[in-house]
Amino acid sequence: MKKKILCTLLAATMAASLMAGCGNDNKTPSNSGNDNNNESNGSQQEITDYGEGNITIWVADNVTEFTKTKAEEFLGSDPAYSGYTVTVEAVGEGDAAKNVLTDVEGAADIFGFAQDQIARLVSAGALQPVTGDYAAWVEAQNDAGAMGAAKVGDMAYAFPLTSDNGYFLYYDKSVVTDPTSLEKIVEDCEAAGKNFYMEVNSGWYQPAFFFATGCELTYDTDNDGNFTACNTDYASDKGLVALKEIIEMCSSKSFQNGSSIDNGTNIGAIIDGTWDSGVAKSTFGENYACAKLPSFEGSDGQKYQMSGFGGFKLLGIKPQTEAGKLQLCMKLAQYLSGTEVQVARYQEVGWGPSNLEAQADSAVAADEALSALAEQLLNTIPQGNYPDEYWQLATSLADDIIAGTINGSMSDDELMEVLKNFQDTCISYAK
Repeated sequence: MKKKILCTLLAATMAASLMAGCGNDNKTPSNSGNDNNNESNGSQQEITDYGEGNITIWVADNVTEFTKTKAEEFLGSDPAYSGYTVTVEAVGEGDAAKNVLTDVEGAADIFGFAQDQIARLVSAGALQPVTGDYAAWVEAQNDAGAMGAAKVGDMAYAFPLTSDNGYFLYYDKSVVTDPTSLEKIVEDCEAAGKNFYMEVNSGWYQPAFFFATGCELTYDTDNDGNFTACNTDYASDKGLVALKEIIEMCSSKSFQNGSSIDNGTNIGAIIDGTWDSGVAKSTFGENYACAKLPSFEGSDGQKYQMSGFGGFKLLGIKPQTEAGKLQLCMKLAQYLSGTEVQVARYQEVGWGPSNLEAQADSAVAADEALSALAEQLLNTIPQGNYPDEYWQLATSLADDIIAGTINGSMSDDELMEVLKNFQDTCISYAK
């Protein structure tokens, strides 16, 4: 029954001419029958009566007041929206799926969430698909990484808010002469008596090597968040190349395991995130520089661009029982994720925009850390759901490398056995 209601509403809403509520960046062309949902190709009639009520929004605590201000500005921009008030509540992106899935009907109408929760929310019918001109607008407005994070299959289910969670290279440009080469970075740090930091015993940073060589490690989940399948090929020739590179890097006298510049000493270069940009600027001073992750030359002689996970914040809409409210939620979500608001949000709290025009804003473009991350995110995959045990297993693998238990003197067969044990254990978490 829920699915039938959702499809009916989608037909009534998405077949309408989709018009932006406020701001030049949110102007949307009228629908010309190119809706992505085959069930929504009925007669087209613009909704002019949105009804009345309250729209509840869940966002992170540090943008609660900002979001309330912007949402009220939007509702005040057109008399047609005057029947609505807005309530904004602090619910972190990491908790969104749990809270929504506990009670979909009682959840917020619009809610921010991290991209690793989208599959569960879609499977449970807790997200309204973003179709028609809205889908075209989202596709045109946002970078490829954020757009990929907002989709399940070929269907969009959310409006991207940020492209700012990931890792890249901070370095001292008086030490590092070539930030594009991992080997050269390590060599320069060794020569200068400086340290090179990467938290390789973290399941978040470690895939930078394995994904670089083309390996896969993802999990499928059911509606309840249970892990039903593990998709991985670490125990392969490409996995062997990645493992050997980790071993080689960890064997350098300049290597230090870590990712917090606050806790580092004598740093020549570090793989870290935007959250440490202020400390990095203070640490490196006039020699402060950023870049995407470097490439490395594998044991097979091939060059590989380091990859890893990317993280994105998204704004979703739960299925509605009133067509007018559904369209107004769509318009409001579009506005809150548009150029003007993304730039303002960056200025207010430093969130890195996913919107292409916002990324080109002079202040955003001048942010070296965000620019480096944006370039790196083109080489990453959005982080999905992973079992708690995976993170512990990844830590153990690298701890053994750092301790020398797994080392470069081992044969390919022995290293492949390490990878096979790792892979089999990952697979076991989904059984």
